[in-house]
Amino acid sequence: MRIIPVPMLSDNYSYLLVDNNGITAAVDPVEPAKAIEAAKKENLQISKVLTTHHHWDHAGGNEEISKLIPGIEIVGGEHDNVSTATKQVANEEEITLGDIKIKCLETPFHTLGHICYMCEEGTSERNIFTGDTLFVAGCGRCFAGTPEQMYHSLIDVLSHLPGDVKVWCGHEYTVQNLKFAAAADKDNKAVLDKLEWAKAQREKGLPTIPSTIEEELRTNPFLRISQPQIIEYTGGSSDPVRVLAALRQKKDRF
Repeated sequence: MRIIPVPMLSDNYSYLLVDNNGITAAVDPVEPAKAIEAAKKENLQISKVLTTHHHWDHAGGNEEISKLIPGIEIVGGEHDNVSTATKQVANEEEITLGDIKIKCLETPFHTLGHICYMCEEGTSERNIFTGDTLFVAGCGRCFAGTPEQMYHSLIDVLSHLPGDVKVWCGHEYTVQNLKFAAAADKDNKAVLDKLEWAKAQREKGLPTIPSTIEEELRTNPFLRISQPQIIEYTGGSSDPVRVLAALRQKKDRF
């Protein structure tokens, strides 16, 4: 499979997901013309939209793309009220894009029906589109759900994925996320090294995605809530859910 990032708005990413035969989906194409143009440059035609969640900066292009590409399938979570969805998917439901198997993982807290799309094709690398659930070195705000749902989504679901899974998130927030990680996860050399790398990438106008689950376990404070320095930073609670909630509150004010 191939993945082609398509920058949108001020700091969003859409993606083209392409199987070995050229069958193509667009992930969160909030500006459909940009996604369609990127596909044309590769001699591809978009036949499916994968929507991570209903917020306008992810699902806001669905109605337009349905007019530009009549008959296109638009996928969204069954609990998320995604604009113009023609197919609603349940947690752990499997769908396909040509030869790519896509497992739909419901990860509520940013929205109640947010879906992360886990993609595999034969023995090729594995990729997951995480929208606003998991960012490089960060996570989304807990808008609609509870701290318990946030813990389940980040720790029980995403942190237990295989380490080699590549993570493609919805926004270019990496530098700011790593600055917070450096404060929360003091003396973590992996965080400091990645912060310098991310700054250099952005100075060159290059993206900081993808990451991997393994990298996130080393550098993302929201997946490292069992570490003593993060427990101390958030007030010393022995309850990991409270640690995670306090960490998110500190990031909100950072």
